[in-house]
This record gives sequence, C-alpha cells and structure tokens, in this order.
Amino acid sequence: MDYDTLIIGAGAAGMMCAAQAPGRCLVVDHAKAAGEKIRISGGGRCNFTNMFATSDNYISRNPHFAKSALARYTQWDFIDWVARSGIAYHEKALGQLFCDTSAKEIITMLQKSVDEAGAHIQLNTSVQKVSAIEGGYAVVLSSTKGHQSLTTRNLVVACGAKPIPKMGATDFGLRLAQQFGLAVTNTYAGLVPFTFSGAQHEAFKDISGVAAPARLEANGTAFDEAILFTHRGLSGPASLQVSSYWAPGDKITVGLLETGHLHATLQAAKETEGRKSPHTILTRLLPARLVPKLLEDLDLPERVADITAQQLSKLTERLTQWQLTPSGTEGYRTAEVMVGGVDTDGLSSKTMMAKIQPGLYFIGECVDVTGWLGGYNFQWAWSSGWVAGQSINEDL
Repeated sequence: MDYDTLIIGAGAAGMMCAAQAPGRCLVVDHAKAAGEKIRISGGGRCNFTNMFATSDNYISRNPHFAKSALARYTQWDFIDWVARSGIAYHEKALGQLFCDTSAKEIITMLQKSVDEAGAHIQLNTSVQKVSAIEGGYAVVLSSTKGHQSLTTRNLVVACGAKPIPKMGATDFGLRLAQQFGLAVTNTYAGLVPFTFSGAQHEAFKDISGVAAPARLEANGTAFDEAILFTHRGLSGPASLQVSSYWAPGDKITVGLLETGHLHATLQAAKETEGRKSPHTILTRLLPARLVPKLLEDLDLPERVADITAQQLSKLTERLTQWQLTPSGTEGYRTAEVMVGGVDTDGLSSKTMMAKIQPGLYFIGECVDVTGWLGGYNFQWAWSSGWVAGQSINEDL
C-alpha cells in the first residue's frame, strides 16, 4: 500500500483523526486551505466546544450511538488541549466556549499536531474514484498536477456534508457510503433560519432586525433563547435550534412572555394606570416595534382598564403561545449543519468503522449525529475523529 491511511477532508474531524493516526497518512481536501469551516465559525472566533455536551444534545435515529465517542474523548479533553496550546478562550453563554482572538488558532493547533504525527495535508485535491481492493482501497485523485492513483489500507471519510455549498460542500460522503452498501437516512438542513410567505412574510419584513428572548417549540422540543425577525422570516438562536426538529407543514409555537408575568403586569396597570393603552404597557415588556404587529388583529380597547376576560385570553394566547407556520427554511445555503447522514446502524460506535467494510471509516458531519447550536457539532468532530484515529493506531 502507498499509504496506511487516507483521510478525505481536512476539516475538524479529518485533522483530528490525522493527529491520532500513525504511519503513512495523507489528508486530501478540495479547498485552498485546511479547516475553512473552523475559520468562519463563531464569527471568526470558533465556538470550539460546549462545557455541557452530552449525547442528549444530539439528534440521531439511534440516540445512544454518540455516547461511546463522547465519553472516550470529552469536551474537557479538548479544552485541556486548547489550554496547553496557549489559546485564550471564554464562555459566551450556555457553556459555549470561543477563542478570545481568532479561530485560526484552533486550525494552527490542529495542523501542528498533524505535522507532529507525520501526516501530510494535500489541498486543491478532489477524489475522483474509490474502489475496494484486497487489503484496502484504490483511490484516484485529481489536482492541479493532474490525476494521481494510490492505494491505502484505511480510508476515512471526513468530508462534511451539504451545508454552505458556496464553500464546495457536497453529498460526496453520503454517495460513497451508499457505494459500499451503507444506508443513508433522510437528510435536511438544520440550524437554519425559517422563511415565511404571504402576509406573514410582509409583516416580518416590517420588523426586520427586531430581537427578543423567547421560548420556541416544534414537535415537542423547545428552546429558550433569542429570536430575530428578518426580511425573510425568523432567525436567532432559538429559531436555529428548533429548525432541526421541524418538518415542512409543521407549526412552531413562540412564547414571548410567561402567563403569570403578563397577567401580573396587566393587573397592576389596570389598578394604577387604567387610562393608558395596552400598547403602552406592553412596550415595557417587549420591543416597541414588535408590539403593534402582535396586537394589530386583536381588537383591544384603547384603555388597559377596559380589557375583557375574552380579550385577555386572546392576548395571553398570542404572547405566550403564538402559532406560526413557516413556509420553509433557507436551506443548505445558510444552514450550519445537515440533519441525518450515514446510518449509524452500519457503523461501530467505538471505532466509527463500517461494520461490513473493514478499514472504511465515517466521521464528523456526514454521520447521522447532529448537534445543537453552541459548539456541540465541533465536539462531535473531535470525538468521532479521535476514536477513529485511535482505532487505526491500534490496528497498525
């Protein structure tokens, strides 16, 4: 064999695996630079993990699959590596850890470790063909230097998935899995803004840029974070989180206020400021530009003192359980992740190797393990890459 290991994809999972794999290891990527998604993540500061990461923070047809990798290489292992590398970091919110300075520090840390392991990264290189041969795989590569044929004992697929096609993202990893007889689950864009059509779209355009804390729920799963109204629909952390649980045609429920807080505020206003309008009172609780859009079809009285029980019930429903039906999402163009992927039933949870194809590994985003917003997907990349690298290490 020309190589002990060939890794397709020089992103988070691929470089993590290369840093653990001994012997002759080649990492190839079609991009001009390694770790491009790391570089642009977190506004350029990389939300590299989450302090609270567990398997409960991931979506998969097999919710237990991620447990082994996440337990064997934890967020604390990666945090320790970051600290030992002299990279300053901070917690932004909800356990989300970011670099103080630049995401490029994480890329440099990974590249240094890959170099120390003796692996080589070859960029501007795409995979044209993969075939199984006795004891390994034959691969045809294409680069500015032309076509290159090589053989490898182990093949690791770490080329990500469909999101952000302008960066060259494709479904290559999924097609390769199917080529070797592995099943692929239904896939769709996750961690992505919602879009709306018709009157709702026009209403949201008028309040584009307005943000508010909210509880957003879809199909029984809810998140308490901020929402952001846009010229196309609804974004913000809560919206992105819920999008991974939403299916076309489903409603989402927006809770802008708690029932008890709303009723207490209105009761106090009735007693001491009864002549003021409901609009005036509610602007103390919600963004001023948002309130008219929430109230415009509720036919409330001019004075808060005159609100009837029936009107209060409708107002409460609107502010605590606002039902909306998105027309869709912005899709893979702006999605941060793909939900679904290579079916975990065909992979070993301890090694990430295909059960029916020795020496073939799938790691990172192309696998049917999708994390929440907030550093969870990077942690899956580190953990799955690490266990695959350890398996190759033991094999060699």
